[in-house]
Amino acid sequence: MSLTDREQGAANAPSSPPAGGRRTGKTVADVVRAVTAGDLPIRITGYDGSAVGPADAGITLSIRTERGLSYLLTAPGDLGMARAYVSGDLALSGVHPGDPYEAFRVLRDELQLRLPSVPEALALVRGLGWQRLLPPPPPPQEAAPRWKRVVNGLRHSRTRDSNAISHHYDVSNAFYEKVLGPSMTYTCAVFHSSGDTLEQAQAAKYDLVAGKLALKPGMKLLDVGCGWGGMVRHAAREYGVKALGVTLSKAQAQWAQAAIEREGLGELAEVRHLDYRDAPREQFDAISSIGLTEHIGVRNYPAYFGALRDRLRPGGRLLNHCITRADNRAPHRSGAFIDRYVFPDGELAGPGRLISEIHDAGLEVHHEENLRQHYALTLAGWCRNLAEHWDFCVSEVGPGTARVWGLYMAGSRLAFERNDIELHQVLATHDGPDGVNGYPLRPDWTP
Repeated sequence: MSLTDREQGAANAPSSPPAGGRRTGKTVADVVRAVTAGDLPIRITGYDGSAVGPADAGITLSIRTERGLSYLLTAPGDLGMARAYVSGDLALSGVHPGDPYEAFRVLRDELQLRLPSVPEALALVRGLGWQRLLPPPPPPQEAAPRWKRVVNGLRHSRTRDSNAISHHYDVSNAFYEKVLGPSMTYTCAVFHSSGDTLEQAQAAKYDLVAGKLALKPGMKLLDVGCGWGGMVRHAAREYGVKALGVTLSKAQAQWAQAAIEREGLGELAEVRHLDYRDAPREQFDAISSIGLTEHIGVRNYPAYFGALRDRLRPGGRLLNHCITRADNRAPHRSGAFIDRYVFPDGELAGPGRLISEIHDAGLEVHHEENLRQHYALTLAGWCRNLAEHWDFCVSEVGPGTARVWGLYMAGSRLAFERNDIELHQVLATHDGPDGVNGYPLRPDWTP
């Protein structure tokens, strides 16, 4: 079922031409023709009754209100599209809102955009009315722009990091249970084959991390940015490790601690609501960081890896698992949609920068692995879950937030498939005197 089918009545503007059958000024179709070239791969319809593109197209994009058109005109690119779509002023049919992947793929591969000439642009604006260039208020799901976030502190200060984490993770644990599945694991899984279930692949990821860290009964593990405690619980249950997890999300910490008690792991596992900078300053045998590095800021890498090093005993191992850019030249900051709707203040670096920073913090890198294809499969599984449980998710967080998640996960899946972004695991040791670290001549896990 399409988004349009589910939300009839959201548009207040007429869906047909004015009385008498005559249109005045420029139409939505005129705007589309001005900014595209060649044949359209989808059909685009407007609130004014105009349409362009093949009538039998498998996907239709509907600009349902004048406000939706203003969103598109005043914030060209992904931000304007997101505002119109999240607010319900732009709709897609032919794909499910929980998994609009096919629409992303078609638009990326087949839509040809062009910049209209100055005379064309002026004619469009005069025909549409200058009021179309007044930016409407953004949807409530949108975070403040970066310059306004300074009221919460400088970028990556403790308070501002806490607010950014809360924006994304303190949505609804019930929502995450449906999207992520029973593992409640919001990081890249590891698939031995494309036929693996999401649960099998998440367990395989935790086993891979445990193997790289050489976890054994009685060891002490610190898991920073532990989410809902998946690694903490897995390490305690499967490896007999005394595991401590820390997270900036209060909702995550509460859910994780309840799960620990429910599974009878209280003697071995614990999750605390803490900033990684406030983690106990004791010596751990191993440290895992799975999906936290994206949130700390590239300029903070030295302090971050230094803090982990200081908590790792000589000879101990660190496994850092995070999303990266595909090269070291790309900007660190995320695009407008991700920054305003998904991960405020999130930053990514290339794998070379990441490895260099780990080395420069006094840790020795032994192994690196790129799992980007696995993340594409993981995101496909999350989108399937969101689509399957769409009605529940909408009832839990509202249609706007649910649409944000469909957009974000489907778009990210395509980005991982096309190598726009990657996922790297880096294994390092804290060497003792004279370079002693206990690392074997060959890896002691199964890659």
